Amino acid sequence: MIFKSGPSRWLFILLIIVALSIAALDLNSYKFREGKAYFNLVATPLQWLVDLPVKMAGGVSDVVVSRATLIAENDLLRTEAILLEQKVLQNATLSSENRRLRTLLNARQKVEEEVQMAELIGVSSDPFQHEILINRGEQDGVAIGQPALDSGGIMGLVVDLAPVTSRVMLVTDSRSSVPVHVLRTGFRTLVLGSGSTNELKLDHIPNTEDIRIGDLLVSSGLGGVFPMGYPVAEITEFRQEPGRSFAVVRAKPTAALNKSRYLLLVHKEDRLKRFESE
Repeated sequence: MIFKSGPSRWLFILLIIVALSIAALDLNSYKFREGKAYFNLVATPLQWLVDLPVKMAGGVSDVVVSRATLIAENDLLRTEAILLEQKVLQNATLSSENRRLRTLLNARQKVEEEVQMAELIGVSSDPFQHEILINRGEQDGVAIGQPALDSGGIMGLVVDLAPVTSRVMLVTDSRSSVPVHVLRTGFRTLVLGSGSTNELKLDHIPNTEDIRIGDLLVSSGLGGVFPMGYPVAEITEFRQEPGRSFAVVRAKPTAALNKSRYLLLVHKEDRLKRFESE
């Protein structure tokens, strides 16, 4: 197209002549080369300014990519940290549960009566009834009035039955009473449920009675309901009030009522036979 058009052809020839002239001057003229150096010196900042947007765009792109990569890595590390924390908690839970089972197994070996292990599966939502639900029922040979123990001592008594579950009334229930004696002195009395979590009371205790904070109360076996000789509570308060015949006495259950997941049910028939023989 260039050679078919007259003006364009002459322009092309002119450009070739100019290019050859510049090349000749570049080879033969020192002044031209010096001027060319000054021109390059002036043109360099312009080239840098022209390239600046491209460099900035590349830098921004690298920053965006690096930030996205860091965010993704942080999310991954955070997820892995949460998973590791969950595993640590699970391991701690399993270790704690193993310790409780080991303690309960040791307690079972100390119990002379025949016992059956049960697991807690529910807690009563009624604040005025301290009861738990266990996974053993009538089909498992459980009977109403059967005592329940944990590794710390007496927890309560079976009060209701279903084919595969039972309800156990805890010793802190306001309806509960356990015949006990003070291990140190032999003084016999009743431990009553106070209706408050983790607290028992002893009524009609004379002010003159030798009872001290820290005294251990164990089941006396009187009445044939609870087995004899098992820890029930520890005295936490003994307060003599002027003008009154009886002291204010409070105790804390030795059983872990709010923590134990596994418990032992003492077979009623074996316990009654032992009571009758004694």
